[in-house]
This record gives sequence, C-alpha cells and structure tokens, in this order.
Amino acid sequence: MRSTSLLLSRLILLLFLTCFVAMTSATTTTTTLKRQPGFLYSRTRGRCSPQFWSSRREAWPRMVPQTSTVLNVFGSRAFERYRSDMTLLESTARNEDANVFNKLVKQASAALLNSYARKGFPYSAWEVKTLMIQGLVSEDAAARLTKGFSIANDACI
Repeated sequence: MRSTSLLLSRLILLLFLTCFVAMTSATTTTTTLKRQPGFLYSRTRGRCSPQFWSSRREAWPRMVPQTSTVLNVFGSRAFERYRSDMTLLESTARNEDANVFNKLVKQASAALLNSYARKGFPYSAWEVKTLMIQGLVSEDAAARLTKGFSIANDACI
C-alpha cells in the first residue's frame, strides 16, 4: 500500500510538472506573437521593381531620363502597341491589367533602368531593348519575356 501511494504521488507530481511546462511554453509563445507586427504576410519590394522606379526615390540613370518616351527608347515597333507620348516613368507606374503587352512594357522599362543602374543585372541595355522588340510580336512571346524580366527585377539587389 505504501508503494502504491508513493507511485501515485510521483505520477501526480509528474502530471503537475508537465502541465506547468506546457503552460509556460504557451505563455512564451503568446508573448512572442504579441511582439510581432500584425501582418500575416508582408512583401517588401526591392530597389529594382517597377514600383521602386515609379516612386522616384532614386535618381534615374542619365542614359534614360524620366521624360524619355517608350517610342524613342524601344524603337518604332513600340508605336504599334503603345501611345507615342508614353514616357518610361508612365510605363513603370502602369496598373497591372489583363493586357500582356502593358505588363511587358512595365517590366521591360524597369529592366532597362536596372541594366544601367545596377551592376551585375543579368540583362544588358541592348538585350532588354532587343527582347522587348521581340516580345511585341505575339502575346505568348510577351508573356514569356514579362516573366523573365519580372524574375530578374525581383531578384536584383
């Protein structure tokens, strides 16, 4: 009988300690969660995105001022798809819509700015211009190049 009561008291003590540790752990987790910001998901935009360039937080490269038109920078093929007076600044600030060619000019403009302003950017300026012209041929080509420019712009530092 004595061994049974000793065993029972040890089980109760073990149960008490387990509950205490679990409560302490839950309190610590709750305290940690309270210190974090209230956002479940946040995405930071880098220094190479179209949104960054349209915000004018950094001086644009001298080779392509903000007032440069898409037509002058990317050539006469751009005239078929875009307004002749559309500037690069306007193209980086465009809203994303269903038109794949609008997405292309937005990402290509940012890629061109990055090619001049960011060392180590995977595309040179002439590559961006050439690919942009090739992307104007079809919607499939535009979608493929938009994705490539978007990946390069997002990965840039």
